[in-house]
Amino acid sequence: MTSSLRVLGIDPGLTRCGVGIVDVDRSRRGTLVHVSVIRSSPDAEIGDRLAIVAAGIRDAIAEHRPDAVAVERVFAQQNTHTVMGTAQASGVALLIAAESGLPAATHTPSEVKAAVTGYGSADKRQVQAMIARILRLDAPPQPADAADALAIALCHAWRRGGAVAAQGALTPAQRAWAAAERVART
Repeated sequence: MTSSLRVLGIDPGLTRCGVGIVDVDRSRRGTLVHVSVIRSSPDAEIGDRLAIVAAGIRDAIAEHRPDAVAVERVFAQQNTHTVMGTAQASGVALLIAAESGLPAATHTPSEVKAAVTGYGSADKRQVQAMIARILRLDAPPQPADAADALAIALCHAWRRGGAVAAQGALTPAQRAWAAAERVART
């Protein structure tokens, strides 16, 4: 068994798609491997924009060889145009994970926020601050899409790791996360 899990987290979007990769060891300690934002012009054709997102994700997988992929689950919002682009980028990410032979999962925004901050309704600044703290960074990742991608990766690694559940000890953030997951399933 390996001593750490490398997870590629993706905050899907057409204009800005966050890509974050972390290594998480058995003690749940996370280490930054890579973070970036794939950008495409809102004026470009949708197919070209999706190709840019796909190329960026493929490059990250080829360069960093993650063990798993985690994507933020698309949620309903008022702006249908935005949710469609997010859903399309999410589909591209999941397709590339499958083509690469990598297990993939989706996590809701409230699950991710609860995992890293202990509060499922945390704002972007709170998530950025906690990511900087968890990964021992000098400054919060910018823009927020980058921090969100890292949060998604950490959320997945902690959930998949199971080491904490096996030890029977949950942190306050993990208890809040478990509560957010229960709500999301209903």
